[in-house]
Amino acid sequence: MTLLIGNIYNLHDATIMIVDDEPINIEVVQIFLEDEGYHKFVTTDDSTQAMRVLEEKRPDLLLLDLMMPEVSGFDILSAVRAHPKFKHLPVIILTASTDLVSKLKALELGATDFLAKPLDQSELGLRVRNTLGAKAYQDQLAYYDPLTRLPNRQLFLEDLAWAVKSAKRHDEQLALLSIEIDHFDKVNDTLGLSAGDEMLRLVAQRIQSVIRDVDLLGHFLDSEDSGITLFHLDAGVFFLLLDRTGSVDAAVLVAERLMQTLRSSMLVEGRDLYVTASMGIATFPHSGEEPSDLVRLASSARDYAKKQGGNAFQFSSLAINEMYEKRLRLESRLRKALEKEEFVLYYQPQVDVQTGAIEGVEALVRWNSDEGFIPPNDFIPLAEETGLIIPLGTWILGEACRQLKEWQESGTKRINMSVNLSVKQFEDPEFIPLVKRIISNSGIDPQYLTFELTEGLLLEDIDDKIEIMTTLKGMGLKLSIDDFGTGYSSLSYLRKLPVDELKIDRSFIKELTEHPDCRAIVSTIIFLGKKLDLLIVAEGVEKAEELEFLNEMGSNLYQGFFFSRAIPAQELFALLPVRAACPSQIAN
Repeated sequence: MTLLIGNIYNLHDATIMIVDDEPINIEVVQIFLEDEGYHKFVTTDDSTQAMRVLEEKRPDLLLLDLMMPEVSGFDILSAVRAHPKFKHLPVIILTASTDLVSKLKALELGATDFLAKPLDQSELGLRVRNTLGAKAYQDQLAYYDPLTRLPNRQLFLEDLAWAVKSAKRHDEQLALLSIEIDHFDKVNDTLGLSAGDEMLRLVAQRIQSVIRDVDLLGHFLDSEDSGITLFHLDAGVFFLLLDRTGSVDAAVLVAERLMQTLRSSMLVEGRDLYVTASMGIATFPHSGEEPSDLVRLASSARDYAKKQGGNAFQFSSLAINEMYEKRLRLESRLRKALEKEEFVLYYQPQVDVQTGAIEGVEALVRWNSDEGFIPPNDFIPLAEETGLIIPLGTWILGEACRQLKEWQESGTKRINMSVNLSVKQFEDPEFIPLVKRIISNSGIDPQYLTFELTEGLLLEDIDDKIEIMTTLKGMGLKLSIDDFGTGYSSLSYLRKLPVDELKIDRSFIKELTEHPDCRAIVSTIIFLGKKLDLLIVAEGVEKAEELEFLNEMGSNLYQGFFFSRAIPAQELFALLPVRAACPSQIAN
């Protein structure tokens, strides 16, 4: 790590490494420095591991004991000064030795400073502060661009090499974004170099505002040590290193945010200028496994995006790029699908396990595009990610209620309509008023409408979720926990949740006949549901043996291919008078 003086980095954010064979000494030093405001420490009492830890953690300061078994402080100091990455790392020797020869030897080997034990807390704090201050000044001159105050090319190459090495060691992924301001040379030519400099500073600030967003990579980074670092290399060229990403989706998310942020106008020397950028993305290990390969591939992908007109980003990997282009095309078509009325609801019957009578249906959305039916697994996650699930969910609920009202007025037996809710819908402040409006406009009897919520939706802010659920219950409709048994929180809160129904996840039903564990789980869920006076619905029933087991355990309803796939409204209406085969008939 490097330190920069001024307002960007605080010296108290420095990482301090302590090597001492006595754990109590490490603890004392750390306590003293914590009192001085430092909070990032790397420690080891095994001197044989000191260099390995040093290479992995890259501290800003090393506090080193001299007299240690196996590998002495002299040996470590010699190795540090011989290491190309650490030859200038400040090292303060902490030792109880009063031998002048030892002190001189340590200084000759390159020790930055020398403190005798027992340590004085004030003196330790002063020496550490002065040493880090000097390092920060040196780092500023050597590693930082004076214009943008961002890490420069030298630090970029060092950090990238370290990140790739770490990724190889821990079998992790990383992404590298090469970013170039479109038509930057024209700004310099027409407005002058000072305007170009001001634009670079503003662009750097905007990019930093995006990467400082704490929510940006929350779902994509693999550890607390992960992060993103911005570098300024040449003129209008920046590089962004995403360390320890969980997937390439992180690079996509960052690139999209950057594109959006940079497009806004910026005031440069009294003029409103509009900035766009071309970006290339290379990922480790998909695109390449060496730092030089990643730089080359990210840069060539950036140049390709630039030649296509700029204001875009391009993956270096052909396979990943094709995947993303497919996603972009699908997103574009998805945005137009509602206007073109390409969505349709299909309905899967929910059948009484004992009588075989259809008691309800689950409304399932299908996309009948110009290119044919698109599977829900292809477009529902995309709708969630882009926020299109809100208007799509509104349409689904309105259409389901319209169809339910039509069936209710048909004179046939009244059945229940189940509609799935997404997390985004449920958390939308306008959701409750929307539900009231749709129920009122459709004129349905709300006791025949059930909202299905996944367990994952209930993992956070459970009390707030219960309040919303209680409001929905007060409107007369029912609530169901979908995919029950696959989440983590519902069991502890189940008795508090105002729900009417549990749906057993299809993954358990699928393996009922092969795995005793699944039979135990299903029977336990049914027993639990009965004790709580809840309706039990089993999903994904495809075999007679599965239905027989559900009947024996006392499940209420089932749905699945054994009776029917999801079908259009007219086909479902034709089935309403029909009774499905019940377990007693199967046995015969």
